[in-house]
Amino acid sequence: MTMLNRRRLSLGLAALAAAAALPALAHHGWSWAEGEQMTLQGKISKISMAPPHPMLMVESEGKLWQVDLGNPSQTERSGFRGDTARPGDAITALGNRHLDKTKLHMKAVRITIAGQNYDMYPERIRTN
Repeated sequence: MTMLNRRRLSLGLAALAAAAALPALAHHGWSWAEGEQMTLQGKISKISMAPPHPMLMVESEGKLWQVDLGNPSQTERSGFRGDTARPGDAITALGNRHLDKTKLHMKAVRITIAGQNYDMYPERIRTN
């Protein structure tokens, strides 16, 4: 294989890897969420601390919402761990809803359980 062909192969593989990473980057960023924040109140039905990010399923007004928390280290820094709450606990989540209103999905900047705030993204918290 010539030097030029090796370079082309390397560039091609790098471009392919970058393209494959785009959906993950888009999901984990904020581009999929509305700019305006909302408050969701309900009861926790499920807690998952599994990568790529911890997540709660929250029942509110008979509907089941997915509430994404921060990445694992952000979530831990907030003080929230897998044993901090249990299914059935009341929760208030402040965050940004998915742009697609048919999806009951939000990214939390703060969750509040039993009067305790867990700030996933303190720099993004906007209260009125």
